[in-house]
Order: sequence, then structure tokens, then C-alpha cells
Amino acid sequence: MKRYGQIIGVKPEHFEEYKKFHAAVWPDVLKMITDCNIRNYSIFHKDNQLFAYFEYVGDDFAADMAKMAADSTTLKWWEIMEPMQQPVETRQPGEWWANMDEVFHLD
Repeated sequence: MKRYGQIIGVKPEHFEEYKKFHAAVWPDVLKMITDCNIRNYSIFHKDNQLFAYFEYVGDDFAADMAKMAADSTTLKWWEIMEPMQQPVETRQPGEWWANMDEVFHLD
């Protein structure tokens, strides 16, 4: 299992709508997340920033993310979410949510 932390901005004028969607995530989107070996997924908010945490339990993260990116329902969900988000300038090429480095963990 590998832990992931990611950040992205959320446009303040869209935050309430973003929360509304995430209070009732489409079941097929949730299923795809699970089918792509993601567990214990949470998103937190502070000062127009979103922090996501999840655990990846699969063997091929790139293949699972490609599978998710090919799913038509997930693509529709992303089309709604992306205009609400503001990627951080320091993200790596190809990232939407910027991956973070883990510097501490305690079980």
C-alpha cells in the first residue's frame, strides 16, 4: 500500500457547488475509484485549497489511473469538477492535482 497526498486550489465562487457534488458523488464514480485500487480517500478544505489523501493498494498505479481516465462517467464528473478547480503552479507536467511528498507517518 502506498499513501498519496495531493493539493489543488478551489475557486471560492465554486466551493459551495463543489461541496454539494461531493456530498453525493455519483455511484459509478465511487465504484471506479474502488476498482482502480484506491482506498481510504478523503478531501479536506482550507483557504481555497483542497488536500486529498488516499491509499493505493494495487500493483500498477499508472495503469489504474489510465483505466480511470478512460471511464466515460468519470470523464463527465471531471468535466464538471475541473472548472471549479485551480491547479497549483508548481505541479509537475501531466498533473492536475499536484502530488506531495510524504515526510512523516505514524501508524
